[in-house]
Order: sequence, then structure tokens, then C-alpha cells
Amino acid sequence: MTQTEEGTIVPAAAKILPINLSHLSRVGARPAFLDYLVQLWDFRNFIIYDARARVKSGTRRDKLGSAWLLLNPIFNGVTYFVIFGLLLGTGKGIPNFIGYLTIGVFMFQMTSGAITGGARSIQQNRALVQGFTFPRAALPLGVNIREAMVNVPMILAMLLLVLFIPPTEPITWRWLLIIPVLLLQFLFNLGVGMILARVISRVNDVTHLLPFALRAMMYLSAIFFSYERFIHHPVLLSIMQANPMFIIIDITRDCLLYGVTPALQSWIVLTAWSLSVLIVGSVYFWKGEESYVRG
Repeated sequence: MTQTEEGTIVPAAAKILPINLSHLSRVGARPAFLDYLVQLWDFRNFIIYDARARVKSGTRRDKLGSAWLLLNPIFNGVTYFVIFGLLLGTGKGIPNFIGYLTIGVFMFQMTSGAITGGARSIQQNRALVQGFTFPRAALPLGVNIREAMVNVPMILAMLLLVLFIPPTEPITWRWLLIIPVLLLQFLFNLGVGMILARVISRVNDVTHLLPFALRAMMYLSAIFFSYERFIHHPVLLSIMQANPMFIIIDITRDCLLYGVTPALQSWIVLTAWSLSVLIVGSVYFWKGEESYVRG
């Protein structure tokens, strides 16, 4: 028998091996940001599979199934056309008001659904968050990928409506510009959803305020009226033109309806909005990684 410096008696044949604890980490500890992104990439197959599964099951209980993905924005567009176009006359002076309204309604609904789903992703998957270890950003990211999949038929329907409902618009090379617009819109939606997901995970009351905030954004996006109505109100006009959703819709209308190449400034502002919101949202969400388990 031998005795160690600490006074512990061990068999003579036993060897004392030093243990390096520097590489061990606490279970559930937040990794470094770059490591977190790598973990998120490693979960890409799960994220995509989950998004596909939720798309298939989303309207399974409805008799019309996936048709509601198209019927909802169409019914919204018809409602807005009757109220604002026919009764209130907000479409006067707007060339091709039906196409103008269609693009506004469809594009805004894509953002509204993605932000709402992303904001509630942690709250609605609390059991999954508390029961398994994985990068929690997979949840809002999965929601946005799911919404992107859902929006594919909506985008095709929007293009067909613009193409066939009179006054019809010809197809030009500018129609291809909708691809970068949708990409920037996706990044913006994801960033906002991640910010709200962390906020709502701590303060559930924000879920009741979210519909009002989205409605305010809708009114500031000039969906069913022209922004020129506020030409004599420079402050309100500046706020409207700085609204990223207004820029998304305005660029899309220029490309699809009016055959106009969107101004470079619009692209710069929209890109700045999308990237800055995504970066802020990613870092903000990552910093709260350990708090989501506690609820």
C-alpha cells in the first residue's frame, strides 16, 4: 500500500493517472458562435425532413387540403379589392390595380406566416427543447424552410394571376429578379423570427402583440393603396419607404407589372435590412441558447 500526497491510500500496483478536465464542458452549455453554426449545419437533414413532414401534415385535416395554401391569399385579395378598391376607391390612379393588389397580398402573407411561425417556434416546441439536445436555432430555421416550401405554389399562382388576369402583363427578363427578392425576404423573415422567438420564450405576452405589429407593417407596406397618397406627409412617407416589406413589394411590382428595373438604392437598402436583421437575430438567439430549456 502506498500513500499519495493528499493522504489517500491506494494499492501498490495501482497507477495514478492525471485527468485533464480542461476539454470538458458543462452539459447544455452554449457553444462558441462558430461552433454553433457548425452544429446547425450538421442538423440540416433533420431540419429539411421536419419541414417537409410539417408541410404534408399541415392541411391534412382539411377536405381541400393544400388548396387552402392558395385559397387563403386569394380570398384575402378579393376582400381587400372589394373594400379598398371598390368601396373606398384606393385603387384610383394605380395602373393594373388587381395585379398591384395581388402582389402585395401574396408577398406580405409569405412574410407574415414566416415571422409568426418563427416567433412561436420555441414556445410551441417546448417539450422537444427540454427533452433533447440540439441547436435550438434549428426550430425557427425549420419553420422558415417550411414556409418557403409552402410558398412555392403561392408564387406560381401569383405569377399566373398577373399573367392572365386583365390587364395582362408580358413576361420579361425582369421576372427573374424575383429570385433574389425572395432570397432577401427569406433572410429578413428568419432574422425577425429568431429575435421574436427568444423574446416570446421569456415573455409570452408578446404573442398577443404580434398580430397588431404585423397589421401595422401591412398598412405601411402600401398593399392596397399608393404611397403617393402620403406625398405631402414627408415623415410618414419616409417611414413607409424605409419599411423593408414595402421595398420587397415595390421591387416585385416593378419587375412583374411595370417592366421597370428596380433602382439600385432599393436593392442596397433591402440587402442591408436583410443581412443586418439576420446577423442581429442569429447572435441574439444564440446568446439565449441556455435559457430555452428553463422556459
